[in-house]
Amino acid sequence: MQSLPVESDRHWRRVLPPVLLCAGLWGSAFPAIKTVYGIWGQAGLSTGAHEYWFFAGVRFVLAGGILLAAARRPLGDFMATPKPRLLGFALTQTFFQYLFFYLAMSLASGSLAGLLTSAGSFWWMLLAPILLPVPWPTRRQWIALLIGATGITLATAAPGAGAGRPVIGAVLMLAATGSGALGVIQFGRMKETIGARAATGWSLLIGGALLLIAGAPAIPSAGVLFSTPVLVLTLWLAVVSASAFSLWNHLSTRHPVPLLAGYRFLIPLFGMLESLLFLEDESAGWGLGIGAVLVIGSLVMSQRMRS
Repeated sequence: MQSLPVESDRHWRRVLPPVLLCAGLWGSAFPAIKTVYGIWGQAGLSTGAHEYWFFAGVRFVLAGGILLAAARRPLGDFMATPKPRLLGFALTQTFFQYLFFYLAMSLASGSLAGLLTSAGSFWWMLLAPILLPVPWPTRRQWIALLIGATGITLATAAPGAGAGRPVIGAVLMLAATGSGALGVIQFGRMKETIGARAATGWSLLIGGALLLIAGAPAIPSAGVLFSTPVLVLTLWLAVVSASAFSLWNHLSTRHPVPLLAGYRFLIPLFGMLESLLFLEDESAGWGLGIGAVLVIGSLVMSQRMRS
């Protein structure tokens, strides 16, 4: 009797559900961070860069600790990895990325910030040929990049209600995603000596500690800043970082990286949609709507051409 064929691990029915979970978790970070900022505003607290960075530092130190506790041999991997490379990874993936990111979130709407995370894929296409032995984008991929840039410009020009200061926020978000893309390249240079989970855990822990140092002037106000609702949201954000990274790293061991990269467009899409859904003071303007279509379309198009 002939047995039924086993469904391929690469079939979309097996890949899409966990990717949707990752995108949903990461997407929830945008309304959660904006909600914390809103709680501080309603309480009449005077907050600025130091408070944002201290808040980020607490989140990522917690997330890094959770990931390292779940890693197989975090200390062994730490000892086997060249420390300058590990520090460079922590600086690019966590410290500088979120130094810019948390400032951007205070200036731009959550929906615009969520959409602009798509710039990380464009940065990768531009930076990888310079720093790694990979080919430059083809002519059609350059067209896809141009379409994506047009979408980002339109989204920034008319993001809708609750936009704040979208231009400055967009510039900071582009800087954040550029640093994150450099982090991916940094990890490629040390993956032979350290696992993805341990590397991310150390990056979050070290980068989070540096963010705490950057936000040190806010320490005297920590008791006021971290009210019960803010503390709950901070814990949620730490769990989001640890669980989403763990799940994504697990997926990367089961599926080809180009296959997963093709689904990355879901992350900015979820970030935008969840912000519009959960933040009452935000609504989509015409620029955000059209820009989202162009950005997501360009990501899908560039990925198909790369494949």
